[in-house]
Amino acid sequence: MRRLGTGIGWRPEIADAVERMPGIDWVEVVAENLCPGHLPDSLLRLRERGVTVIPHGVSLGLGGADRPDEGRLAALAERAEALGAPLVTEHIAFVRAGGALTASACLEAGHLLPVPRTRDALDVLCENVRIAQEALPVPLALENIAALFSWPGEEMTEGQFLAELVERTGVRLLIDVANLHTNHVNRGEDPAEALARLPLEALAYVHVAGGYERDGVWHDSHAHPVPDPVLGILCDLASRVAPPGVLLERDENFPAPGELEQELGAIREAVAAGRAAHAQRPAKAGAAGTKGAVGTKEAAATEEAPGTESVAGTQRAAETEGTAGTNGVVVPALPEVRQRLAVAQAAVLSSLVAGTPVPEGFDRVRMGVQARALAAKRAGVVARVAPELPELLGEGYREAFLEYARTRPMSGGYRQDALDFAGQLLKTGRPKDARARRQLRDWWLDRAGPAPRPHGLTARAKVLLRRG
Repeated sequence: MRRLGTGIGWRPEIADAVERMPGIDWVEVVAENLCPGHLPDSLLRLRERGVTVIPHGVSLGLGGADRPDEGRLAALAERAEALGAPLVTEHIAFVRAGGALTASACLEAGHLLPVPRTRDALDVLCENVRIAQEALPVPLALENIAALFSWPGEEMTEGQFLAELVERTGVRLLIDVANLHTNHVNRGEDPAEALARLPLEALAYVHVAGGYERDGVWHDSHAHPVPDPVLGILCDLASRVAPPGVLLERDENFPAPGELEQELGAIREAVAAGRAAHAQRPAKAGAAGTKGAVGTKEAAATEEAPGTESVAGTQRAAETEGTAGTNGVVVPALPEVRQRLAVAQAAVLSSLVAGTPVPEGFDRVRMGVQARALAAKRAGVVARVAPELPELLGEGYREAFLEYARTRPMSGGYRQDALDFAGQLLKTGRPKDARARRQLRDWWLDRAGPAPRPHGLTARAKVLLRRG
C-alpha cells in the first residue's frame, strides 16, 4: 500500500489554513462536494505541490439492500480520475431504504447507518463491493462507521465481519479509530479486541476525529478536539501495524489553525509511541498486523495454508457451492436475501425518520436518540445548503424544521429537502409575517424549476402554489 503520511480533511472553510500548514502530506475531500470540471483552486494548488488528494464518498450506501447505483459509481470514478487519486474510499453503511424491493417509497437517512452483522448482510455487501470495484478505476477502501444503536440477532463481531469482507473481496480498509471509541461507549465493544481481529494487512489509512458524550451516548461530531481515548486507540493500532496514512477529520466548529496543528502533532506522537511499542515487542508467529486475528483458529488456519480462505470463509463457500477468496468469485446474493435485508432496513429507517414503530428487538431509547440526531442533522445541513431559510425564519427556523421532519422523511437529498420544507411552510400559510412569506415564496419559486423564473409569477408557479 502506498505510504501517505499525515493528512487532514480538506474543507472550504479551512482551505487557506491547510495550504499553509507544515507537514501536510495528503488531504481527503468529500467526493459529493466536488465538481470534476471545476475543482477548487486550493485543491489544484495542493496537487501541483505534489500533495495527494483522495475522494471520500458518503452516498453510495454499499451496505444497503439494492445494488450500487451506476450513476453514483460513475460520479465517484470521475472524481478519482480528476484528482489523480491512488484510491477512493466509502463506508460500510446503508443510507437509504425502501423502493422496489419493498414496494414502498424510498427513504433517505442523510446519514451513515449500521448494517446488521449477519450472513445475509455480508453476502449483499460483498456483492455490492465487487460491483463497485469493477466500476472504479482505482482500488476501493471501506470505512467502519460509528453507531448509536445495534441490530438484534447479530452473528459476528465487527472484527469478524470486516475480516471476512476483506477475505471475500480483497477490498482495503479505512479504519476510523474514533468510530471504534464511539462503538465502545455506545455498544460496549472493546476496541483492542476489534483491532486484534481486523485484517490489518489490508489497511489503507486511518481516520482520527473528535466528539462528545451526552447522557451516556457518544456523538461522533467531527466538531470537537480529538480526546485522549481516541489517541490511545490510535497508539494501539500503530503498535500492531505501521499505518500507511493517518488523517484528522474536522467538519465544523473549526478552531484556529494553530489548534489544528497541535492536534496533528498529537496524532503524530501517538503513532510514534505505538511504533516504539511495536519495536520493543518480541517477535512471535502470528503477530498482530499480519493476519489480524491473533491467536484465533481462523488465523492459525490461514497461516497453515497461505492464500486460502479462513475456516469461516471456507465453510461459507461450501454452503453456497462457490468460492469466496480474494482471487475467486463472490457468490451472488439471491434475490430473497436482498429482499429480506431490504425489508429489515426499511423498517428501521422508517422508524427513525417517519415515526413508525421501532422494530422488535431494538433498544427503543437508543433508537429515539438516533431519530433525534438525524432530525437535528437534517436541520443543520439544510441551514447550510439553503442559508436563506434560517435568515427568513429567524429563531423559529429550527422548531419549524423539526416539526416538518417528524412526519416528512427526506427522499431526494438535502437541497430537495430544503425545497420541500419551504413548500410545506407555504402550503400551511407560514411564516405568519406577510413580508417574510412573500420572500420565502420568491425564494422557492426561483429554485423549484429547472431555471430561475422570469419576473412575475409564471402559470406553472401559480399551479404549484395552489396544489396541496
